[in-house]
Amino acid sequence: MNVSRKRVTIREALENASSLEGKTIRLAGWVRSKRSSKNVVFVTINDGSTQGELQLVADQSEVMATADSLQTGCSLFCHGKLQASQGKGQAWEFHLEALECIGEAPAATYPLQKKGHTLEFLREVGHLRARTNTFGAVFRVRNTVSRAIHTFFQSRGFVWAQTPILTSSDCEGAGEMFTVTTLDLNKVPKTPAGTVDYGKDFFGRQANLTVSGQLEGEFLACALGKIYTFGPTFRAENSNTTRHLSEFWMVEPEIAFADLSDNMELAEDFIRYVIREVLEAHPEEMAFFEKFYENDTQLLAQISGSPFERMSYTEAIARLQKSGHSFQFAPEWGADIQTEHERYLTEVLVGRPVIVYDYPKDIKSFYMKANEDGKTVAGMDVLVPKIGEIIGGSEREYRYDRLLARMKEMKIPTQDLEWYLDLRRFGTVPHCGFGLGLERMVMYVTGMKNIRDVILCPRAPGTILF
Repeated sequence: MNVSRKRVTIREALENASSLEGKTIRLAGWVRSKRSSKNVVFVTINDGSTQGELQLVADQSEVMATADSLQTGCSLFCHGKLQASQGKGQAWEFHLEALECIGEAPAATYPLQKKGHTLEFLREVGHLRARTNTFGAVFRVRNTVSRAIHTFFQSRGFVWAQTPILTSSDCEGAGEMFTVTTLDLNKVPKTPAGTVDYGKDFFGRQANLTVSGQLEGEFLACALGKIYTFGPTFRAENSNTTRHLSEFWMVEPEIAFADLSDNMELAEDFIRYVIREVLEAHPEEMAFFEKFYENDTQLLAQISGSPFERMSYTEAIARLQKSGHSFQFAPEWGADIQTEHERYLTEVLVGRPVIVYDYPKDIKSFYMKANEDGKTVAGMDVLVPKIGEIIGGSEREYRYDRLLARMKEMKIPTQDLEWYLDLRRFGTVPHCGFGLGLERMVMYVTGMKNIRDVILCPRAPGTILF
């Protein structure tokens, strides 16, 4: 048979079906289903390149026996021609001329059968779940979100900074970090005071997995002007909610010579851009999520084209208190805005995304710029309908005396962050930034309800199977 050995993906085949019709091409994929009759065998395959499937038609004696022996999950190479389908349910079908089964998938042991599986069960077979319609769609959308993140910042002149995964600093000051050590845990060296002697460890001091690339990102922003980090981060928070992971990916832009207003504008443009890219690239996947996971594509389209509301924290609390709504946690000035408050603001009171700014200083991080009222800091959160907070950020405290005083007030050891203070000693500038969790963004655009279902191998307390 005279046919190119170059494989054509199902996506490529369907997008170029008119020009490929009648030409012998080579496809590959995994079997989704099969049905047989006396004179023909129909096999449905998917190769991960698209949400759609392709029906193979085996009506020649030399391929019918092989086609009839296939089981769900088998992998195969096939040669044949695309033809306009005479049956219902598909515009094109693939008439087989040659078929080769590459990998068997015995029906008695293959976990993914032609039936519905719960998301909880699929987490237990994470090495196979990407072959399902749901997770194939999730990971294609995740790829587009990631690509859109890079495209957005690169097109605006930002430099991608690869900040360290191993660090000696705690950006958030919460102490919920994973320690990395080469010490023998059965014979841990101790100081005279009885604490762990990290001076004998690999780095000569305690090392941790990073909770954020922000502090190191400020190095580069205060030299190159505009940077963004995009990489894995880790939190040792003992949380088993549907919104928390112990390992996740963060994008954190940092811009010099900029204030909180610039930060809000950047965050708004960023969110709208990413959503537009997903809607444009994935109509099939979005239709799937809308049908099976109650995703609101129309709402996403509205968000991608509408300005966000901006209101101070003080105004937000006042509006929540005046609403008369019965909340589980009563909104109070000085307390965190809860998810129920965030959703009520965006879904009921305003009806679109809201950027809340100028939070009480006592509930925010040490590096946020102090406002002149002495009570608030120039922090911000971007809230969106359905999930609440999706971005958190701030203008950074760039004044040396103010930062030093704030660190002492919060009992943050200044000797461990002398390098951070140096940025305020030598040519300091106003600068700001924010953080967005990739998985939170993927959850939002897909409608998936559990963050463990939008990452390849979820890490959470008691969960590190793969």
